[in-house]
Amino acid sequence: MTGEQQTQPEPDDKDWTWVLVRRCDECGFAAGEVPRHDLVSLAADVGRQWDATWAAAVEADPTRRPRPAVWSPLEYACHVRDVYDLAVFRTALMREQDDPVFANWDQDATALESDYGSTDPAAVAPALASSARAYERALATVRDEEWTRPGRRSNGSVFTVDSFTRYVLHDLAHHLTDVTGARWS
Repeated sequence: MTGEQQTQPEPDDKDWTWVLVRRCDECGFAAGEVPRHDLVSLAADVGRQWDATWAAAVEADPTRRPRPAVWSPLEYACHVRDVYDLAVFRTALMREQDDPVFANWDQDATALESDYGSTDPAAVAPALASSARAYERALATVRDEEWTRPGRRSNGSVFTVDSFTRYVLHDLAHHLTDVTGARWS
C-alpha cells in the first residue's frame, strides 16, 4: 500500500444464520428462496462468477485494500477458497455421520495464520477454481434423502445439508459483493 497503514479488519462474530430465512440487505442474496433443485446449478454459477471476479481483480491490483481495515480481493479470494474447502468437508461429514458437531472455524485467525495478503496471486486462480469445482461435485452427488441430514456448529446452530448449502452459497455470493460492489441479482 502506498503510505497507508493496513490494519486487521474487525473480526466478524455475527451469527449469520438469519440469512436462511430472509434476504441479506447488504448483498441482496435470498438463500431461503432458492428451490432445492437449483442449489447445485447455483453453486456452479457462483463458482463461475468467482472465476470472472478474480480474473478482473488480477487486472487491477488484487493486493490493494479499498480501505486499510477491509480485505483486498486477494484476501477475499483466499477466504472464499477456504470456505469452499470447509463446505466440502462439512457436507461430507453430514452425509457420512449422524448429526456431527463441526469444530469451530475462526475465519479471522485463519486469515492471519495463512497470511492471505502475502499469498501469490498467481496461485489463487487454480486453487479457487479447484475448490469451487470440488464443492459443485460434492453437491451434485447428494442424494434426495441426504438433503435433510443434520450437523451442528460448535455454537449449537443446527444445519441440514440443504440449509448449510444455502448458508455457504450466501457467504460466497456476499463476498462477491464485497469485492465487486455489485448486489446479487
